Amino acid sequence: MDSGPPYPPQYVMLNGQGNLRPPNHRRHIPRYHSHDHAFYLFTVYKPQKPSYNVNQVEVKSFNIQTDLSLYAEISVSVKADNPNHFIGFIYGKESSVAVLYTGNTLCSGKLPAFHQPGNNITFLNILLKGKNEFGSGLQETLLQNQKNGKIPLIITVKAPVSVVIAGFPLTQVVVHVNCSLVVDNLSPNQQIGILSSNYAYDIGL
Repeated sequence: MDSGPPYPPQYVMLNGQGNLRPPNHRRHIPRYHSHDHAFYLFTVYKPQKPSYNVNQVEVKSFNIQTDLSLYAEISVSVKADNPNHFIGFIYGKESSVAVLYTGNTLCSGKLPAFHQPGNNITFLNILLKGKNEFGSGLQETLLQNQKNGKIPLIITVKAPVSVVIAGFPLTQVVVHVNCSLVVDNLSPNQQIGILSSNYAYDIGL
């Protein structure tokens, strides 16, 4: 049985600048205590927040089982944009991504661990899988949403991220991203239209 084409790579980077280094007048960073050092670097380099956008959703499997559970495979393409010239980000291994419908998890997975340099756009292709309870009430609600062509989803992301300024990694933080989407259908192997999207961000230690 043909298993189809392999999944795309988990991420693709588009570098806007090949050789990343601090400006010439700041080649040698003076040594400070950690807090002073971080304050100095933030003052000089004026960091900007990265942005994340879901630009494609593909349903590979969406099967309701005889025990009223749902097995789902959903591929999500995320555009991560780092607009900083001399600031990078290291995404750690202990991340989590989930797709929820009316508060119920459909499938889950994780981000790839990678280093995003400055002035860079990276496209992340994340395959999420899961088998979860999906009772008759949820089925009826989903059928009505499908009929109306408006299905609300929430994609949650939790990722440990270290900021790297001029080659100096700073304290790791945990980034939380909630993306509220409305899509027109969840039919396998069909084009999914994203009707609207809204993003909320939070950062914690």
